[in-house]
Amino acid sequence: MAQFLIVTDDVNDWRPYLPSDNMVTVHDYLEMGAFSDKSAMQVINLCRSYDYLSTGYYCSLMAEARGHRVIPRVMTINDLSQDRFFSLPQVGLDKLSDTLNEITMKLYFGYCDNPSLDKLARKIFERFTVPVLQVRLLKMAGKWQVDAIEPAAFQDLTEPEQDLFAKYLEVFSQKVWRLPKPSKRYRYEIAMLVDEHEKMPPSDKAALKLFTKSANRIGMDLVQISSHDLARLSEFDGLFIRSTTNISNFTYRFAKAAEQLGLVVMDDPESIMKCTNKVFLTELLNKHKVPVPKSLIFKASDKNWAENVISTIGLPIVLKVPDGAFSLGVVKVNDRETLLEQAAIIFEHSALILAQAFMPTDYDWRIGVLNRQPIYACRYFMSRGHWQIYQHHQSGRVSSGDFDCIDLKMVPQNIVDAAVKASNLIGAGLYGVDLKEIDGKAYVIEVNDNPSIDHGVEDLFLGDLVYDRVMTEFLRRIQLRGMSLR
Repeated sequence: MAQFLIVTDDVNDWRPYLPSDNMVTVHDYLEMGAFSDKSAMQVINLCRSYDYLSTGYYCSLMAEARGHRVIPRVMTINDLSQDRFFSLPQVGLDKLSDTLNEITMKLYFGYCDNPSLDKLARKIFERFTVPVLQVRLLKMAGKWQVDAIEPAAFQDLTEPEQDLFAKYLEVFSQKVWRLPKPSKRYRYEIAMLVDEHEKMPPSDKAALKLFTKSANRIGMDLVQISSHDLARLSEFDGLFIRSTTNISNFTYRFAKAAEQLGLVVMDDPESIMKCTNKVFLTELLNKHKVPVPKSLIFKASDKNWAENVISTIGLPIVLKVPDGAFSLGVVKVNDRETLLEQAAIIFEHSALILAQAFMPTDYDWRIGVLNRQPIYACRYFMSRGHWQIYQHHQSGRVSSGDFDCIDLKMVPQNIVDAAVKASNLIGAGLYGVDLKEIDGKAYVIEVNDNPSIDHGVEDLFLGDLVYDRVMTEFLRRIQLRGMSLR
């Protein structure tokens, strides 16, 4: 039987309930490597806030990196902030009183104290598996509807509510956790999501045309859509994201909505979640013994964190914002004073910071991986006079170093092996794995869920074959999904 673990902000949060050896603080749970050897653990995250990049958010993020089963999942947290994009259940609403126009209720692990709303409560909990939810129902034009769903802090429960919480926690702890099954649709058209205003998109216009030609060659239509076309997703059987992904922008909403419609998605919302947060990636790679630069995750509340970072990693140190991209949110510090200054800036936006050893190289490897197989290899050289590939100037101009694209057979095998191992921990989608090679050893720097494929860069060695492989994989997955429906 899996070990049961309750995580909350403070030990005093649990004072109204029976003492439990299964309760830990989020501070203890977020310690790097904590509980990582207990893969069968079931975690209930009862932090007061699940806001993006809060300690509650990181609790769920870290749990998934460690292979723990957790509620709420990170994807559920993200969905709740974007619930307007998802249809909400309406079952049982016709049985509500005609004398009221508004009802606010709390759900405790999918249960409420109103028997007439039991079915609705269960449906909402299946969609949004969160320990405590507050739901508001409104009667509009004579009909009841779900108006709002949001997490509720168990720390603020009244005494009667605490009794209900304890009762249904006991009930829930005896149940098997499950996820809703997505519906399935299939058609031979793929939507390609692009942002025409993006300065550094994953694919330039020439590459987008080559993707389209490749799709046409194998009997598929590739249609460009924008951030305004969410309602059109049901027209397609696949979604190919060619805009820089992030949990907080439209790409994640599109990926999630497409997945729920049963579309083939590259890359899928779970890959976006895993890859866009460097803290999650570091914990995941460390757990599975993938070589990475010497790393330390720290919080502002950690005692003597500056001294600990310096003594553990040594100077210089690279500080990373969890969800930075294209060298944004990455700062090199050479001394303790700069470390304190830059960390203070990052802490204004994130509860955790990733510190890594500075590992200077002339270039980074990029290995493209599709469906768990390497498909291309590039070397990206550092920008002239700079320690990164991309250099962001105060004027707003971005400069980058040179590159080359070579035969995979010419790449050191340990580089390819490390890239495939790292990407396999994310999924079976399309990834670009960045690595450094030092003294013959490979170190994984990052796994990108939406890797750059530009004409004349990543396709320089293989040419059209790069585009053909991606589109053929779309076709294969569409056909497999169609066969499963017969």
